[in-house]
Amino acid sequence: MTVKQLGLEELVAACAELEVPGVGLWREPVQAYGVEAAAKLVRDAGLAVTTLCRGGFLTAIDPQARVRALDDNRAAVDEAAALGTDTLVLVSGGLPEGSKDLHGARERIADALAELGPYAAGRGVRLAIEPLHPMFASDRCVVSTLAQALDLAERFPA
Repeated sequence: MTVKQLGLEELVAACAELEVPGVGLWREPVQAYGVEAAAKLVRDAGLAVTTLCRGGFLTAIDPQARVRALDDNRAAVDEAAALGTDTLVLVSGGLPEGSKDLHGARERIADALAELGPYAAGRGVRLAIEPLHPMFASDRCVVSTLAQALDLAERFPA
């Protein structure tokens, strides 16, 4: 997303030309290109995928929405593993509509991490909890500080 104006092939070519050894990728362009094809493109250019962004959005209260979110995150873990990166960046998710319960939303993230952590570890992928500015708490990320991210992460040593 740093260089949105470049397609995946152009990004990889630019990194190779500039001798940038690794690149953090976003799921949308990777999925549009094809996960296996993207992995091959990056590998063939001699680059490493440093991270895949993003998984997350784990704060839903509705049971069906939670199942969809967990399924999407397992797919993101699989994509990260296929790309050869050991890190999936998580943007945790904002407050569900009508809710002001930050603590409850963070606990739902912890519940999801308890389920996703072993899945990710089994595929050699770490889940990186990214804190975002508090102005994003309503719609994107109820984890607003590094301390909050670390508090969540320390519950799951793997």
